[in-house]
Amino acid sequence: MNMKKLLLYTLFLVFFQNAKAQLQFVVYFDNNKFQLNKTEQAKLDKWILENKTSKILSITGSTDEVGSSGFNDTLSQKRVNSIYSKVNGKIKIREDFKSISLGEKGATSPNKAENRKAIIHYILEKDLARENEILGIKPKVVVEEEIIPIEEENMNFPEGATLEDKIELSTKGTLIRLEDINFHVNTFAIIPSSKKSIDELIYVLKKYPKLKIEIQGHICCVNKDARNLSLDRARQVKRILMSEGIDDKRVKVKGFGVSKPKFAIPEKSEFEAARNRRVEIMILDK
Repeated sequence: MNMKKLLLYTLFLVFFQNAKAQLQFVVYFDNNKFQLNKTEQAKLDKWILENKTSKILSITGSTDEVGSSGFNDTLSQKRVNSIYSKVNGKIKIREDFKSISLGEKGATSPNKAENRKAIIHYILEKDLARENEILGIKPKVVVEEEIIPIEEENMNFPEGATLEDKIELSTKGTLIRLEDINFHVNTFAIIPSSKKSIDELIYVLKKYPKLKIEIQGHICCVNKDARNLSLDRARQVKRILMSEGIDDKRVKVKGFGVSKPKFAIPEKSEFEAARNRRVEIMILDK
C-alpha cells in the first residue's frame, strides 16, 4: 500500500470510528402528539436505565408532512422539549447541548409514522475522553501575546537600585540582569556565591504573587551554543525557584546562546565576557 492510499485509509478509519462512536436512540410519537405513548415511554425508560453513564450531545425532533409548516415546526420543538424534560437530571448532557427542531424538513421516510420522532444523539462512557474529537471540535489555539523586550540600559534605573526596586519600576517586557549569578565553567552547576542573588529573586517572587517572568540564559566566548548550555542554565535557576515553592506556571525559560551578546565575540576582556555570559529575567506580567 503506497503512502497516499495509506493516508486515505487512515482518514477513513478515523472518520468511521468517530461516526460509530456517536450513537442514536429514536422514539416515535402518535400523530399530532408530543407526549410518548406507553410503549415508547417504556422504551425510553429502559434506555435511560441502560445509559446512566452516557452523555447526550443533542436531541433532534421532526414531524410528518401533514399540516402547516408553522404547526409542524412548533410540534417538532415540543417533542424535543418533552424528551429533554424526561432525561434532564438523569443522564449527563453536554453543556452546549443542541436542541434541533427540523419540523417536516426531517421527514425522510415515505412512511409518515417513521417521521414523527425524536432522536437522542449520545456517546458512551468509554468514549467521553474523545468527546470533542468525535464531534470534530478542534482545541483552541492560544496565541501568546508578543512581548517587545526593553533592555535594562533603556530603563535608566536609579544607581544602586535593588532587584525589587527595578521590578517596581518595570513594565511588561523589561529585561533585568540578575547580578552575580555564575556557573562552573562549561556546566549549568551554579556556584555558591550566586545564592544571595537567587534568594533575592525568590523573595521578590513570593512578595509579588502576580509577578510572572521568563529566565533567559546567555553564554560567551564561543561562536555557537552547541550543547544548549544557555537553556540548561536558565532551567537550573528555575529548578531552584520551584524547590522554594514558586509556581511552575509563573516562570518560563529560554536560552539565547550567543545570539544576543552585549559585546562582539570574541570578547576583548573578561569584563566583556562577563557581560555576555549572563542570566536575565524578562517581566511577563506583574
